[in-house]
Amino acid sequence: MPSKTTITNSLQLYKYLLRECKKLPSEAQSHYKHAIRQGYNSHVDETDPDRIKQIITRSIADAEWIVNKYSKK
Repeated sequence: MPSKTTITNSLQLYKYLLRECKKLPSEAQSHYKHAIRQGYNSHVDETDPDRIKQIITRSIADAEWIVNKYSKK
């Protein structure tokens, strides 16, 4: 299992985000799984390495924020 610092491609990011989604309440999981799938499908053909790093960094930060949001409830 790659840590969030070793995520270098879209498939690793997709798997990481799905694992993070399991930390959410069951009623929120389906929504975020769908959003993850849509985001993956819309960026899967990205070829610019800088843009890929930017997407990975932002996605990890967003996932941490969402998990923290639900863990405080």
